[in-house]
Amino acid sequence: MKQLAFEFSPSTAVAAHASAVVTVPHASDRKRSRGEMAYHAGIAAEDRISTDYERRGFPIVQRRWRGKKGEIDLIAQDGDGLVFIEVKHSKTFDRAAARLSAAQMRRIYAAAEEYLGHMPRGSLTEVRFDVALVNGQGETRIIENAFGLD
Repeated sequence: MKQLAFEFSPSTAVAAHASAVVTVPHASDRKRSRGEMAYHAGIAAEDRISTDYERRGFPIVQRRWRGKKGEIDLIAQDGDGLVFIEVKHSKTFDRAAARLSAAQMRRIYAAAEEYLGHMPRGSLTEVRFDVALVNGQGETRIIENAFGLD
C-alpha cells in the first residue's frame, strides 16, 4: 500500500477556501432585484395593453399619469370620453385580478376625479374604468367597465 503525503500550511488552506467561496446576495439585493423585475414586467404589460387599445381604435393619451391622489396606468380616448385602465400582471389571470383591492380602486377613482378636473367638460366627461390582466405567458384579458359604473 502506498502512503500519500500532503503539504498543509495555513496560507494554502485559506487560498483554497477563498476560491471556493460562493457569494450569496444579501436579502435587500434580492428584494431590489425582484422589484426591478416586477417594474420591467409591469412596463411590458402596459406596453402590450396600450398596443391592444390603440389597435382597437382607443388612442392612449396618458401613461402612468400621477396626481396627488394616485396613479393611473393608462388613459385612453374613447370618442369624447375617457377610459381609465388599471393593468395587472401576474402568473395567472386569477392572481392578477386578485391584486386589485378596494382601497386601490378608491385611489384610482380619486386620481381619475383629479385628472377630470383638468378636462374641458370636467366631471361631465364620459368615463369607463377597465382592468387589463396580463398572465405570465403574456396573454391578455380586458374587463371593460370593471368597476361597474355606467
